[in-house]
Amino acid sequence: MPLFAQQPPPAGPPPGPQPPGTEDGGNSTTLERVAQKTEPPRLYQVLMLNDDFTPMEFVVMVLQEYFRHDLDTATQIMLKIHHDGRGVCGVFTKDVAATKVETVLAAARRAGHPLQCIMEAA
Repeated sequence: MPLFAQQPPPAGPPPGPQPPGTEDGGNSTTLERVAQKTEPPRLYQVLMLNDDFTPMEFVVMVLQEYFRHDLDTATQIMLKIHHDGRGVCGVFTKDVAATKVETVLAAARRAGHPLQCIMEAA
């Protein structure tokens, strides 16, 4: 057996400086970031429907208290409801719109008014 047998080359990167990003000898995997496209949440209109029994002042109060409209805007929306039979109180995501509808209906029932409030896709 020869005294100086040829040995296999050492495992790992070759000696000397390595290009950036190849410190592990080129055995790494680079992952590319894939941009995910998310759609904004679907929006819903909260509408109040006209009736012949709910006082206009109550509708204005509801628009101010639950939808944060100022007096002039609330009055304009109330008049639209009165003349057109329905009016948009606001546009919200589904959960917020559903909560607004339930809140308005509960307030109307507590006050003894038959006011109807619904939501529909915007």
